[in-house]
Amino acid sequence: MKYKVAIIGCGRISYKHVEGFINNVEGVDLVALCDPSVDKMDARVEQYTNAVPGATIKKFLSYKEMLSSMDLDFVTIATESGLHAGITIDCLNAGVHVIVEKPMALSTSDAEAMVKCAKDNNKKLAVCFQNRFNAPIVKTREAFESGRLGRLMHSSVQVRWNRNIDYYKQADWRGTWDIDGGTLMNQCTHGIDLLQWMNETDVVKVHAVTRRFQRPIEAEDFGCAILEFADGSVGMVEGTANVYPKNLNESLSLFGTDGTIVIGGLAVNKFETWRLKDSDIVGDTEDKVIDPNAKDPDSVYGKGHGALFADFIDAIKNNREPLTNGAESKKALEIILAIYKSQKDGKPVELPLDFSTSEMKGVFSE
Repeated sequence: MKYKVAIIGCGRISYKHVEGFINNVEGVDLVALCDPSVDKMDARVEQYTNAVPGATIKKFLSYKEMLSSMDLDFVTIATESGLHAGITIDCLNAGVHVIVEKPMALSTSDAEAMVKCAKDNNKKLAVCFQNRFNAPIVKTREAFESGRLGRLMHSSVQVRWNRNIDYYKQADWRGTWDIDGGTLMNQCTHGIDLLQWMNETDVVKVHAVTRRFQRPIEAEDFGCAILEFADGSVGMVEGTANVYPKNLNESLSLFGTDGTIVIGGLAVNKFETWRLKDSDIVGDTEDKVIDPNAKDPDSVYGKGHGALFADFIDAIKNNREPLTNGAESKKALEIILAIYKSQKDGKPVELPLDFSTSEMKGVFSE
């Protein structure tokens, strides 16, 4: 059996969704696309049919029309961030499983509504945190789960990228509080997800500073934060869209009583440090783990969409939760919203909280 799938939103990231379906073509048929731009849909049709000759893909300007006229198993959503929640809920209520791009929503209340809607309709919901499927991340998670790091004392994520003026001019919604958010919500959300995932407990308090240094947007282009976890460990976040003149790196560092791991590269895609107390016994010493010839992916989006889609397909088949399910993915969103609230209030913020990006309006007023 092949699942019938569709993509809603054919903008910047959508080619990765097409790649994800091509990589799983034995289990899915891409049968529909939806976008206000026919030209964008045509580009995705060409991309898919070049790899899957003979495929027939219908094009829709309205996702509601698509849902009412097509028999779909699941959709992926790659629209503007501020539209994710509403479209997701409509699709789940129509009886369709959903993979939605990050961020899943721009408020804690919308994220909670999405998780509840998936549960009420007995449908799967996943968020595109594809970096969880990077090979170094998978190996690190295995080491973490088996206790090889010992007690995690502190950890950090750095996202040092460039998003220039042309990027923000591609669409007038980019960098707005109502529809998008800033660097932390967009570029840093993957790293923040990994940071919280590699800790034993949830974040309970956030101390943060954000700035709008250069970019002509409403939201921040730089942010840093200290995260306090329930078990006493500490996390640190540094994220910027201002690195001159191009993307530099994204890294995740973990410091435990029995080990130190650093994953770097353009998109947390290669080991830089692997020093575990039991490596000689296990046989995965640093010289064996680090590949000096490891290459960066073609873009910061990495190569994880195919594996994420495969996990989602398997979750449907075996009626289990996908790795990046809604409840799990909400954690990174809540941390980012806590960072925003900390900037707005000028003091530490405790989690859980009820907050939205729209409440940040005017924070960086001239």
